Amino acid sequence: MQLVVGRIGRAHGIKGEVTIEVRTDEPELRLGPGARLATDPASAGPLTIESGRVHSGRLLLRFEGVRDRNGAEALRNTLLIAEVDPEELPEEEDEFYDHQLMDLDVVTVDGTEVGRITEISHLPSQDLFIVERPDGSEVMIPFVEEIVTEIDLEEQKAVIDPPPGLIDDRAEIASSREDSEGESA
Repeated sequence: MQLVVGRIGRAHGIKGEVTIEVRTDEPELRLGPGARLATDPASAGPLTIESGRVHSGRLLLRFEGVRDRNGAEALRNTLLIAEVDPEELPEEEDEFYDHQLMDLDVVTVDGTEVGRITEISHLPSQDLFIVERPDGSEVMIPFVEEIVTEIDLEEQKAVIDPPPGLIDDRAEIASSREDSEGESA
């Protein structure tokens, strides 16, 4: 089985390094030196990781045969795909790989559409869903049980019960403040 484990971002420096948008919760396993990865588009690969390091909180990789900024920039937006044994799928029913969560529709418990998961950010304290709203803006949803109440892979949706202010538009918040101020005057 194949899993998308990252996306190549912009070039970093002049020696062929690239930034990586990590899409796996096991980057040290999947994106280590020597790993050979398929790519999308296929014409960009396969790529073999020569070296990697973290710089200012971002993973930087250098691939064999890519020695300059032009070569690195040519790889921009390429998806990195690892071959994974199907037996490695999460055993717990409430654990998911990033690829299972990407592109899920996000709705509130009352059925209101919020958007679509476009990225998962793995932070030390918790994971965040980066959700693109229908208007093109983004909202960050903490992937915690109190907020994300259900992941339904068959229906391709994530159900959330957000606290006040998490997904509300600034205009809606300002409007509700003005309404409440008008009532108290």
